[in-house]
Parts: sequence; C-alpha cells; structure tokens
Amino acid sequence: MDDSSPLGRELAREAKRREKLAGKALPRPKSTRIMTVSNQKGGVGKTTTTVNIAAALAGAGLQVLVIDIDPQGNASTALNIDHHAEIASIYDVLIDDVPLSEVVAPCPDVANLICAPATIHLAGAEIELVSLVAREQRLRRAIEAYARTRETRGEPRLDFVLIDCPPSLGLLTVNAFVAAKEVLIPIQSEYYALEGLSQLLKNIEMIQKHLNAELIVSTILLTMYDGRTNLAAQVAAEVREHFPDQVLKAVIPRSVRISEAPSYQQTVMTYDPSSSGALSYQEAAVEITSRS
Repeated sequence: MDDSSPLGRELAREAKRREKLAGKALPRPKSTRIMTVSNQKGGVGKTTTTVNIAAALAGAGLQVLVIDIDPQGNASTALNIDHHAEIASIYDVLIDDVPLSEVVAPCPDVANLICAPATIHLAGAEIELVSLVAREQRLRRAIEAYARTRETRGEPRLDFVLIDCPPSLGLLTVNAFVAAKEVLIPIQSEYYALEGLSQLLKNIEMIQKHLNAELIVSTILLTMYDGRTNLAAQVAAEVREHFPDQVLKAVIPRSVRISEAPSYQQTVMTYDPSSSGALSYQEAAVEITSRS
C-alpha cells in the first residue's frame, strides 16, 4: 500500500516495529523479578496488562508466574485457567498455608507461563486475614517456599512473578506489595489519569517505611491510548513530566482486539498476535526486561 495515505503510513510504521521485534531474545534477569501490577483506580487495564506482559515475556522463552489475587479472577479467565469454587486457589495458599506448588496451573496457550488462580472465596479473605499471624507476609513466604520447591525439583528458576491486584488497598494488595520488589502502575490515558495516583504513592511509601523497604515504583505504562486525540497526548506528556524514569516509551492503544481476547479466554498475544495491541505489549515487555 502507498505510504502517502494515513493508513499506508500507519501500516508501514507497524511493519517496521514488527521487524524490529522479530526473533528478539529477551535477557533473563539476574534474579527473579517480582512485580505487583496495581492502581487503586478501576478500569485502567491492570489485569489486561498483567496477562499480556506475562504472555509476551513467556513467549520470548522466560519463565513466568502470574498470581491472581483479585476476587473477580479475570486474570485466571484470560489465561484459560480453571477457577471455580472447588479448585485449589491462591485463597488456600493465603488462608490455609497450602503450598503454591499445589495451586499453580500451566496456561494451555502459552508455554513457560503458569498461574495461581483466584476463586470467589477470595472475596472473604480480607476479613479472614485480619486474625492470622504475619498476615501481611503470607504471600511473600509462599513465593519464597515455591522458589525452593522448584529448585529441589530441578525446575528452572522463575524469571518474573506478576501479581494482579484488586483495585483497593486491603490486605490482599498489602500482601502483594510486601511480596514484590517492584510496582508496575498502568495509567489510563484519560482526564482523571493522575487522580488517585498520589494516594497510591503515599500507600506505597507507607509499605516501604513499615513492611518492605525494597519496594520501588519501577514501571508506569500508559494504557488505552488514543493517538487521534489531543487529550491522550497531553496526559502522556504530563505523566512523563512527573515520572520521567518510570514511564515506558511503549504505549498501549485503545484496541478492539485487546478487549475481545478475554471473552475467548485468551490474551491478545495468542488471540491476534499480529494486532497493534499485541505489538505494543511486546514492546513494553522488551523495555521491562532491558531495565533489569
């Protein structure tokens, strides 16, 4: 197609991006990177970002674990993992000390990707955690024990653990912050993008001070980006001005393919790997690994 037209230019740009990514091997981090994907604002693409970054990393040959601690279980759905009430889940790990190794299940569509699913029981876990010993440390200890189990079994070390959080700061999210060393914050490219972010950063500071001094906000990803609007560009510029070192160059476009994929129990990486959404998540994954 002639690249003198807007569509032609867009297709030519995508072809170049695809060419740049083709066959690109991603470096393994020196140690397991544990990232919590969090934003107190709902509907910003937390779960979508978690599963698609995970699929992009695993598709490049890295060993990836997704931990779904959102009672809605949307990450489990997107990865095609059973998560009905009778299934052993992350709830059993947090409340009953069931080993993580007995809960994780492989994603049928993506090699090297496993998931600890969420079930509806998690909805009551906030209340049940209150009375438990070391309630904020339970997820961290479960991940550490699972790493030792993998080593004993001769299984490869995990390269990434991505934890999908509910949109609130209850004990489930606190467990995720205590278990992780990094926070990945998806920010919607719309008017209220920065609303609530200051509160999230205050909460992270509180966790750093009292529970996990190693925790940092390492990555901010702009999602639902519509390049046709001035507003999206203004929001992106504002976020980059406030967080120049954390914001990825890659932005995730508003995409029908990204939205459709979960209804087929897939990530966009397997549902339509040639789409602009899949391409953008691949670019984000490349940037994340380059920062290790």
